[in-house]
Amino acid sequence: MGIILEVRNLTKKFGGLTAVNDFSFEIRRGDFVGLIGPNGAGKTTIFNLISGFEKPSSGSIRFDSTNITGMIPYKIVNLGVARTFQLVRSFKFLSLLDNVVVSCLSNRGRKFSKKVGAEEYASSILTSVGLVDKATIPPVVLPHGDLRKLQIGKAIGGNPELLLLDEPFSGLSFEEQLGITSLIKKLNQDGVTIFMTGHVLRELMALVPRVLAMHQGKLIADGPPQEVANNKIVLEAYLGKGEGFA
Repeated sequence: MGIILEVRNLTKKFGGLTAVNDFSFEIRRGDFVGLIGPNGAGKTTIFNLISGFEKPSSGSIRFDSTNITGMIPYKIVNLGVARTFQLVRSFKFLSLLDNVVVSCLSNRGRKFSKKVGAEEYASSILTSVGLVDKATIPPVVLPHGDLRKLQIGKAIGGNPELLLLDEPFSGLSFEEQLGITSLIKKLNQDGVTIFMTGHVLRELMALVPRVLAMHQGKLIADGPPQEVANNKIVLEAYLGKGEGFA
C-alpha cells in the first residue's frame, strides 16, 4: 500500500509557544496508527493542522500526493479526510438522521449518496454505527457513548479515506469503549485509514499496531506499541521515571 499521509518538518507556533516542532511522519493507506503524549504535547494541534483548522508556521502536509498544507477544511474533507473532535459536536435539536444527512451533502458525500439518496445513505451509516433505531430522536437526549458514535457517523458521511479520531474514548465507560472499539476496527477492516489519539492508553495500545509518541511538540518515538511502551524517553516524558503502561 502506498503512502496516504506525508507530514514533513511540520511546525506550529502560537506567539512564543511552539506547539508542534519539526514533526515528520508517514502513514500508509490502510494503516491504523495511534498518537500519544501528555496533555499539551501537541496532539490536537497536529490534527488541526492536517484537517485545515490551523495553518502551519512551516513544513508541509501531503494527502494522497496532494499538497494540503494550509488548505481550508471543506476542501480537505472533499479530498477524503474527515475528523472527530475531543468535544462532541452535533446539531442538538435535529434528528440523528438529519445530523448525518448534513455531512452527506458535502461534494464528496453527494458522490456516494446520489445513487440511493442522502437519507437512505445516512440511514445506512446510522446502521453501521449502531444508532439506526434512534434515527428520529435528537442528540440532546443521547448518552455520551451514543454521541461519540454519532460523531463518527457524521465523519464518515463523506466517505473518507483517512479518518482522524481525536480522543474517541474520552468520557466513556468500559462498556461504551468496547462499542467504539468494535466500530473503529470495522471501519479500518473496510479500508479506512485510521489515525487516532487517546488518553486511555491500555485500550489504545492494545488496539493499534503502530504508535507515535510526542512530547513538547516533538516526535520522540515511532513503532509497535510494546516497543514504544518500553522506550525510556517515552516513559520519562509521558509517565515519569520508573512507571509503566500497566
